[in-house]
Amino acid sequence: MKIAILSRAPRCYSTRRLREAALSRGHAVQVLDTLKFSIYVEELRPDLFFRRKRVPHYDAVIPRVGPSVTFYGTAVLRQFEQIGVFTLNASHGITASRDKLRTMQILSRHDIGIPPSAFVREKCDVLPAIERVGGAPVIIKLLEGTQGIGVILAETIKVAEAIIETLQCAKQNVLIQKFVSESKGTDIRAFVIGDRVVAAMRRRAQGSEFRSNVHRGGSTETLQLDEAYERTAVKAAQIIGLRVAGVDMLEGRDGPQVMEVNSSPGLEGIETATGLDVAGMIAEYLEEHFLFPELDLRQRLTLSRGYGVAEFAVTPDSELAGKTLAEAQLRERDVLILSIDRSGLVIPNPRGTREILPGDVLLCYGKRPALEALIPPARPRTRRRGRTAARKSATPRT
Repeated sequence: MKIAILSRAPRCYSTRRLREAALSRGHAVQVLDTLKFSIYVEELRPDLFFRRKRVPHYDAVIPRVGPSVTFYGTAVLRQFEQIGVFTLNASHGITASRDKLRTMQILSRHDIGIPPSAFVREKCDVLPAIERVGGAPVIIKLLEGTQGIGVILAETIKVAEAIIETLQCAKQNVLIQKFVSESKGTDIRAFVIGDRVVAAMRRRAQGSEFRSNVHRGGSTETLQLDEAYERTAVKAAQIIGLRVAGVDMLEGRDGPQVMEVNSSPGLEGIETATGLDVAGMIAEYLEEHFLFPELDLRQRLTLSRGYGVAEFAVTPDSELAGKTLAEAQLRERDVLILSIDRSGLVIPNPRGTREILPGDVLLCYGKRPALEALIPPARPRTRRRGRTAARKSATPRT
C-alpha cells in the first residue's frame, strides 16, 4: 500500500511510530504537511495538489490533524475522501470530536454516561446553568481546548461566575460541566481501534492538580477495562464517527462518564504505560479495512425515487414483535432489514429465521409507504428531572 500521513510534526513520537509501523509491514509511506496542500473543486473532478504538484495516487491516509489546523486539515481530508482514498478517520468525525459541546450533544441522545453539561451566553443564565449541573464545584472548559489547556475547576459559584464572565468577555465559548468528585483526580484513557479497545491506562493527577493529562505531569498505569467501560468507549467512538480514537472517561458512581473523544490520540503515553505496539495495531487495521471507505448510507440509498432509509425501535404492540423476519414477510413488502441493534449488540444482515423482539432497533431500507406503516407513532418526550428538582418536589410544604 501507498500511505500518506497528514502531519505538521514529522519528528513527533506519534507520527514517527506510525511511519515506522507502516514501513515495517512493507508499505510505502510519506509524511505530508497538512498546510502545504491546495484544494481544487470542479464538476466531476475534485483535485488536490501538494506543493503546487498534483497529488499522486495513495491507497490510504492517516490523519494527524492538530487542533490548531482543524478547519484546513479536515478540508484536505474531505478532498481525499471525494477522490476515493480511504481515510483512517473520516473528516466529519474529526470535526465533531474537536468541539466539546458538539461531542456532548451527539452522545446525549444515546445510552452513554456523560457528566451533566450546560452552555449559555447570557450572564443571567450562568447561575441557573451551574445549579442545573449540580452546583459548585464545577468544571469550566473552553470548547476547543486540548491536553488539559482551558480546563478550570471553580470551587464556588462566585468564582465560577467570575471565570465564565471573564472568558465570555474575551469572546471564548465555554462549557459548564458537573465536577465528578469521586474520580479523585484520575481518569481512564481507552484506545479504540475499530470495534475494540486495544489498550487502556489510568491517568492520575499529581499533588493538588485535578487534571490528570500526561502533559500536565500526570502519572499513568496500565489497566484492564471491565466490559462496561470497554463497551462505552467503543460505542462513543463509533457514534462520533471515528475508527481510531482515545476515549477519556471518569469513574463515576453510576459507571463510566465520557469526558472527551479524541480523534488524534497520542501514542507515547499509551505505548509507554502498556508496553503494547499500538502503532502496529493501527497499521494492521488499516490493511484490513482500506477497501471499505466511509459511505453515507442514507444519502446513497435514498437516491432511488420512493425509497428511503429508516431506523426505529420495535414496540411491544408492533405487528413485528415476536415474529421472525420470514414470518413478517418484509421482503414481500419491499423492505430490507440491514441490521438489528439488540441492547447494543448489532446483528448485521439478519437471516429470515431471526426473531424480532420488542426493543430491537431496526435499520431498514425500502419503499417509503411500507416503512411509514412500520414506524411506531412518535410519543411525547418526557423530561427527566434532575436530582435537585426531585429533592425539592419531595420536600413537604409547610
